Amino acid sequence: MSPMSPVNPVTTTAPARRGLSDFYENPSVPVASGTARSVRQARMLAAALGPATTDGPKTVLDVGCGDGTAAATAAPFLAGHRIVGVDWSQDALRRARTRLPYPVRGELTDGGLPFASAVADAVLFSEVIEHLVDPDAALDEIRRVLRPGGHLMLSTPNLAAWYNRALLLAGVQPVFSEVSLRAIHGRPGREVVGHLRLYTARALREFVAASGFEVVGLRGAPFHGVPRPLRPLDRLACAVPSAASILLLHARRT
Repeated sequence: MSPMSPVNPVTTTAPARRGLSDFYENPSVPVASGTARSVRQARMLAAALGPATTDGPKTVLDVGCGDGTAAATAAPFLAGHRIVGVDWSQDALRRARTRLPYPVRGELTDGGLPFASAVADAVLFSEVIEHLVDPDAALDEIRRVLRPGGHLMLSTPNLAAWYNRALLLAGVQPVFSEVSLRAIHGRPGREVVGHLRLYTARALREFVAASGFEVVGLRGAPFHGVPRPLRPLDRLACAVPSAASILLLHARRT
């Protein structure tokens, strides 16, 4: 859930960069998301990769690994494959080292990931894209490190989640959206997590396809922050991904 490159070093001024850097290095800022989402995404990736073979393990990069929770959740489903966690935040990497054998620092800028081109078989990109100033550059860099036909497993909150549709009709700021890095204003919730962009299912499909990927499928996942009485309804909404809390997109590099 941690962002990889929260600023564009070419166009963003130094004061803004320092402010965002301080925000994402703050240990109190959440860097992991719900287990249900992680498990569903891991199962999708395991089905795409298949079991490890005698040809050797396949390489999975967890780009924006945060504290390593998502990769650790995925590991039992990816037995025999190699998972490498990558993050921009030094604080997140410090925590990830307790869960991952290969945490490394990298950024989602041109050449910012510390890997040669076409070396990865798959990239996990969990709850990251909504934090980025330049998501176009991020997908370009992910495409660079993926081999042709390699898998992208992307998850992000859904702007058009079932409850957000009702909130907008009532004139309330949608869940997941944020107008400040200091406090919550005008919407339900208590945590500020630094969301800069939000996607609908249609927008996400079109954006990823325009970035040089073939969209294989889109599924929904529940959100751990939904109030307990509404969680059964949130799970039911996953049957219609365009209305689900979380979007899980599977794409392949063309």
